[in-house]
Amino acid sequence: MQTTTGNAPVATARNTAVDDYRGFVMLLMMAEVLRLPIVARAFPGNWFWEFLAFNQSHVAWAGCSLHDTIQPSFSFLVGVALPYSIASRQAKGSSFGRMMVHTLWRSLLLVWLGIFLRSQRGPIPNFTFEDTLTQIGLGYTLLFPLGFVKERWQWVAFGAVVAGYWLAWALYPLPGPGFDYQAAGVPPDWTHNYSGFAAHWNKNANLGNAFDQWFLNLFPRNTPFVFNGGGYLTLSFIPTLGTMILGLIAGRWLRAAAPLIPLKKLLIAAAAGFASSILLHYAGICPIVKRIWTPSWTLFSGAICFLFLAGFCWVIEVRKYKKWAFPLIVIGMNSIAAYFLADYFGRQIAEAFRIHLGTAPFQIFGARLDVLTRGALQLLTYWLILLWMYRRKIFLRI
Repeated sequence: MQTTTGNAPVATARNTAVDDYRGFVMLLMMAEVLRLPIVARAFPGNWFWEFLAFNQSHVAWAGCSLHDTIQPSFSFLVGVALPYSIASRQAKGSSFGRMMVHTLWRSLLLVWLGIFLRSQRGPIPNFTFEDTLTQIGLGYTLLFPLGFVKERWQWVAFGAVVAGYWLAWALYPLPGPGFDYQAAGVPPDWTHNYSGFAAHWNKNANLGNAFDQWFLNLFPRNTPFVFNGGGYLTLSFIPTLGTMILGLIAGRWLRAAAPLIPLKKLLIAAAAGFASSILLHYAGICPIVKRIWTPSWTLFSGAICFLFLAGFCWVIEVRKYKKWAFPLIVIGMNSIAAYFLADYFGRQIAEAFRIHLGTAPFQIFGARLDVLTRGALQLLTYWLILLWMYRRKIFLRI
């Protein structure tokens, strides 16, 4: 990491709390192999397993679980890292033009990787753009120039993104009284539709789905695109850019205050995000919905990210409790490798366990915990691979 004094870049100590936070986020993603919702169904009525299952699942529509914080945290941390990346490249003599070309390349590569990971099955590529990597790639080129402007213009850009996106959805016509929600992929027992003004953010009856019915059908498909079953959208990259801008601002605060930690700023930002998003939600102006990344979700999840960042910085950088976080460092410093291990190689590893170990070893704690035992071994395997890479200083970078 670098900071600058005048025109001369000066090296500063690495803020390992950022790597720890990133490692925690990737651990949550990799831990999907524990399949806690399946375990909870094997123990009906057990509050402990139900609590864990809820926090390893996405909420149906409005609200938030721990699992819902993965994608915004990953996006936020892209923004946090950008000021350090820019300073490092400037210290090596890179011009703005050269860095911009690299940014374009990185954005295209992230978009392609997202499509690649979503195309592991089927006869043709699955051109979908709601994957985490794709969403970041679509917004990253727009984020990069903001790393060179003053903080107030970063806030102006953030306000323009969330307010403009909200206005576009608010102006889009509501579905008529005869709209067939089931034909749009909304289950007949769906209880999460809003009435009144908030209906602009109902599942698959909104501006984002209308855009995807046009945009996604420009690509080769087995069948025409009508809706995404989860309600996810291509246009979510716009408010995701807002999340990355918040991370960019937080990263600038960290660099400016180093070696101190601007805890007060981080906590005030978190409080402001929570207060504004909850007000918007309960006033019916804009619900907090992660699946379509509403502007209020950008504020709410951004507040969570500020809070997480403040917490990790306080524990790691202020209190100096670092040894416990080594497993997170191993993951956080190789987040792209961790992403690929979980998303691309997970099935191969699980199948290898099935073929070579059978079922008996995984039922040591009983048949109902079979999937949990399998998942724990798979998660440990991921980490050991990352540890091997860490010790050999093998880090995947884009």
